[in-house]
Amino acid sequence: MKAKELRNLTSEELLSKLDEFKSELFSLRFQLATGQLQNTARIKTVKRDIAKVKTVLVERKLNEARA
Repeated sequence: MKAKELRNLTSEELLSKLDEFKSELFSLRFQLATGQLQNTARIKTVKRDIAKVKTVLVERKLNEARA
């Protein structure tokens, strides 16, 4: 998911996405540990998505603090 798309979401939707990505990452790590994961690159993608969501949330907090 692109950061531009994330900026169009509300804060509640971003927090929901963050929880979604975290649970997916947990599931992927579990699959990796049990040897069932086929696409290991998906872990990296999900980690980056989590970072993007967190970045957008921090940007919003900083903008609110300045206003």
